[in-house]
Amino acid sequence: MNMQNDPKWTYIEDLSEHDDQLVTIKGWVYNRRSSGKIRFLLVRDGTGVVQCVATQSDLPSESFASIDHLAQESSVVVEGTVRADKRAPGGYELQLRDITLVHQSVDYPITPKEHGVDFLLSNRHLWLRSQRQQALMRVRAVILKSIRDFLDDQGFLEIDAPILTPNSVEGTTSLFEIDYFGDTAYLSQSGQLYVEAAALAFGRVYCFGPVFRAEKSKTRRHLMEFWMVEPEMAYFEHEDSLGLQERFVSAIVGDVLSECQDELASLERDTTLLEKTTTPFPRITYDEALEILARNGIDKEWGEDFGAPDETLLASQFDRPVFVERYPSSCKPFYAQPAPDRPEVALCDDLLAPEGYGEIIGGSQRVHDFDLLRRRLRESELPENDYQWYLDLRRYGSVPHSGFGLGIERTVAWICGLQHVRETIPFPRMLDRIYP
Repeated sequence: MNMQNDPKWTYIEDLSEHDDQLVTIKGWVYNRRSSGKIRFLLVRDGTGVVQCVATQSDLPSESFASIDHLAQESSVVVEGTVRADKRAPGGYELQLRDITLVHQSVDYPITPKEHGVDFLLSNRHLWLRSQRQQALMRVRAVILKSIRDFLDDQGFLEIDAPILTPNSVEGTTSLFEIDYFGDTAYLSQSGQLYVEAAALAFGRVYCFGPVFRAEKSKTRRHLMEFWMVEPEMAYFEHEDSLGLQERFVSAIVGDVLSECQDELASLERDTTLLEKTTTPFPRITYDEALEILARNGIDKEWGEDFGAPDETLLASQFDRPVFVERYPSSCKPFYAQPAPDRPEVALCDDLLAPEGYGEIIGGSQRVHDFDLLRRRLRESELPENDYQWYLDLRRYGSVPHSGFGLGIERTVAWICGLQHVRETIPFPRMLDRIYP
């Protein structure tokens, strides 16, 4: 996947196109070792790692001697002939002809020994250089691309929602409040209200970006800042949305399995269950979920929301993601449409990933009736004046519509088999961490 036409140097991922040719690689020292009169140098360039073999007869004497003094993460330019070797990383190695030191790294803090997570997070700007973290970021990038490809191919238009907002979407207790030139503003919890407006203009839209939750939580599933994609669809009712969600998730997993085999292998991810992520997904109602929990010794009152242990147990009953739908309206935000046959429950869903990863999607059909939406705002004790523009959507050409949000970090954690979301984003923001 050569991204340049300039022949001045070659990327490691493209070495197979240059077998038996003299090439130049620009990168960093990943590791080195000696064996008699031969030196072995592992060089990375962001696209891969290549083993460089240096012998005294092939290199200028000064260049050969300099290899013994190259520290980890020193930046170098190496020149050599590409040789096929099945034992080498990527199946190719470089027979060195010359090496130039660009910058000598001194006392690089992350060494091959074991380091604690707190130390690694404090050095996240350097930890990203490790093979494991690079594999994770590559899987994340494929997921992001897959999301856009799927939605774009389905006729959706990407709409950017604001990060600074004057009101809340999912309640006032998890907002980062800021002073906005004398007025109160918040970091966005969700772009949903804005893409609802866009859906009534364009039909099918989505926003994609960072959102913020000031939840004082230290669980393995929570970050203060995370990324979410939020599709919104005019004239889609609850069943239409469920069908789209399962096709969406199935496509994402399929793309990762197809394009990230090497990365998943390096992460030692067992893909057996991932390969079963095919449609249709099983569906259970909130009431049925309560029965499953009760049979397994967990008694909950009707109207209680589910916590992480509940979601883990429910998901463990299935070999692929499972929809839990029709929660009590009291569990869900003010905009969730009540079921016409049973108004105490909402036309909503959570999609739970297997293997204990919990909710990766939350969605609902939205209230489209003006009087009902205004009543729900008042019942939720939200200031009606702040939502006049949102009520306007029900004044002027309101239609049934639905939407959902998929959390990127939880999806990455599930697909990669991680126990914590902190490695799923380049620079995690947690309750006790905002550095680097």
